[in-house]
Amino acid sequence: MMIAHWFAAALIVGGTAAAAEPTRTPTRMDTEIVPNQVDNITTTDEVAIGRDIGDRMTVDVSVGGRGPYQFLVDTGAERTIISTELAHRLRLEDGKDAVLHSVIGVNDVNTVFIPHLQVSNNVISVIDAPALAASNIGADGMLGIDSLRSQRVLFDFKANTMSITPSARRVERLDGETIVVRARARQGRLIFTEAQVDGQSVTVIVDTGSQVTIGNIALQRALMKKRLWTAPNMVEIESVTGEKLSAKVSELQKLELGEVRIENLAVAFADAHIFKQLKLQGQPALLLGMNAMRAFDRISIDFQSKKVRFVLPGTSMRNTVRLAQAGGI
Repeated sequence: MMIAHWFAAALIVGGTAAAAEPTRTPTRMDTEIVPNQVDNITTTDEVAIGRDIGDRMTVDVSVGGRGPYQFLVDTGAERTIISTELAHRLRLEDGKDAVLHSVIGVNDVNTVFIPHLQVSNNVISVIDAPALAASNIGADGMLGIDSLRSQRVLFDFKANTMSITPSARRVERLDGETIVVRARARQGRLIFTEAQVDGQSVTVIVDTGSQVTIGNIALQRALMKKRLWTAPNMVEIESVTGEKLSAKVSELQKLELGEVRIENLAVAFADAHIFKQLKLQGQPALLLGMNAMRAFDRISIDFQSKKVRFVLPGTSMRNTVRLAQAGGI
């Protein structure tokens, strides 16, 4: 019998707060030329996004014409996930057994077939969607990258809306200073390889399903060696499968993603399974969570072109953040 292996990255944090608001630095505006082809079938309207108790993003979806139900938006998860309770309530057909790799570990899970899952007017079907306890997910389900491939997702944190459009469609004009950072793909996830933490090279994984940014042990050791390690606080992180792991929270002075700079970023350091799964346990790496992303007005994540657009805060917020001079990185 074939058993699939999938990864889900959503997690929440308990204990000492680890989501201190970072600051951010604009350096220039990027412009791009993209194909003019438009796929009108999968284009969605703007839909409202909410926030769960872990400060992650949720969006209304319907399943089989029923709902709305609250699903997390998780760019770090390979598969779309549904809660066991909702799957039973909707009498969804059982799927094949699967092995799910969470942030913390590996688990055997049951799956179901979701024939019609709709976000605004974007309708997909999900074969063998892992079914997990709602209490562990923190929502009715979770939209993974299997439902976002060949798409561009725009999160507007000011308006609390989200839109999904085909990557082939012309890039929408974003108000405000915008920085475009190119990424690479690894197992479907977007990864920044040209990044630095306090002068230390680091690989960064984009994950909207994580409340807090997580650093691996290799990065912790590198910072300790450079004496850039602040006295840590202890927290407990919990994965979508209910597993828990202790972590040490320390504050980074500066994270640079290309020309994007985030300052005073709280990071939970732990020997998390995700780094082993992505073969990053031996080099400094970060899982970029919501405490970093909500520093911006908008973030556009394009999975096909492998580009992330960061829209810097408006003038009204400039007095509360530290901004470096252009080119002053």
